[in-house]
Amino acid sequence: MATKTKKKSTKKVKKANGFSVGDYVVYPTHGVGRITGIKEQEIVGMKLELFIVEFDKEKMTLRVPINKADATGMRLLASPDKMKTALTTLKGRARVKRTMWSRRAQEYEAKINSGDPVSIAEVIRDLHRGEGQPEQSYSERQIYEAAMERLMRELAAVEGLDDEQATERLDNVLNPPE
Repeated sequence: MATKTKKKSTKKVKKANGFSVGDYVVYPTHGVGRITGIKEQEIVGMKLELFIVEFDKEKMTLRVPINKADATGMRLLASPDKMKTALTTLKGRARVKRTMWSRRAQEYEAKINSGDPVSIAEVIRDLHRGEGQPEQSYSERQIYEAAMERLMRELAAVEGLDDEQATERLDNVLNPPE
């Protein structure tokens, strides 16, 4: 009988939040994961329904209360149009503000953690170094690689590519073959 209740709640959740088991989702601070289940759990005397989101690459499982999913910024994968906009953003001209690095680094981290593919693409565009340009500092490289990883994972999930193909696609946009 408990199984019937879970099936009913899964359908209810699908309508309420737009998420269901098996969906790929973006959790802003962790990137792309997959909802593997919906469980009811008692925490500090309160019964909560939770999405179980697994991030395979990080070997991490996240439990997100269903009623807090929207507040946390969890969302379904970006549409193909949104990814196209992000890729177009990568081709644009870098817009580096003349502020201190620590302030820019905070802004870049905030954009990455927003989970928005266009904002992440802006970070990559601004930090990308082409041929003949000076090397990135260690902290610039760390932020750049984190942004690339996030965008690559979402691109791979949206377009059904593996990580290598998605990385190659991003590299071709950033460094067009001549």
